[in-house]
Amino acid sequence: MKPEPTDDPRQPADALEGSLKALVHHPSENVQRRVASDPGLTEDLALAMLERRDLSRFALEDMSRNGAVMKSRLVLNALVCHPRTPRHVSLPIARHLYTFELMKIALSPAVPADIKMAAEEAIVARLETVTLGERLTLARQSSSRVAAALLMDPEGRIVDAALENPRMTEAWIVRTLQKEEAPQVFVEIVCRHQKWSLRQEIRVALLRNGKTPLARTLSFAQALPTAVLRDVLRHARIQAHVKVYLMKELETREAGGRDKA
Repeated sequence: MKPEPTDDPRQPADALEGSLKALVHHPSENVQRRVASDPGLTEDLALAMLERRDLSRFALEDMSRNGAVMKSRLVLNALVCHPRTPRHVSLPIARHLYTFELMKIALSPAVPADIKMAAEEAIVARLETVTLGERLTLARQSSSRVAAALLMDPEGRIVDAALENPRMTEAWIVRTLQKEEAPQVFVEIVCRHQKWSLRQEIRVALLRNGKTPLARTLSFAQALPTAVLRDVLRHARIQAHVKVYLMKELETREAGGRDKA
């Protein structure tokens, strides 16, 4: 009879009971580590191990050094996504994954927040080198952080797609409008967007952006409450001709008793 597996680190691997498959779910940390580092470990067995949320962090680290399975992209992705993988293991791997692998990681609810952020940063860093088609897919389907970065894209259809991303938020749009380098195409698309152009905070950001077409500036100003216009005049760095118009708009409202709440 073969000896029972124990936690004794001196026990040779060939003395462990059963095959690697039988040991994938073994509770012993030492057994997990031996399986994770075994050169006979296959992709399927590694993936089965990585489904365990109680897997030892040391076993995960050992697996990351196992050349037999680290050639598998499925294993790489599962290792990065595992909540117990040490950060010094998962972060370097994440930065070298394919763009759409990173997108899936950034959208996975099980992935730790710092790993998601690293994935998003890696995507943003390579946006200038990915194809138009890839940027279009990212704009439509990626996380809000990546979609927001694509608001700065010079291609109007990329900006359109990013604005339609279900994860896009008003805060990201306002933040982008506040950037001096915000592209003209982005500003104009927001101005005429059926959803976002109706938001008060976005209209205020457009008033403050020097690239907003004058006709849109006048239209938004007329629709904003008087208190908001006063606040814009008080705090915003706006172009002189816009400032003059806003002052005239306020004077007209006061003279005509049209002081909007």
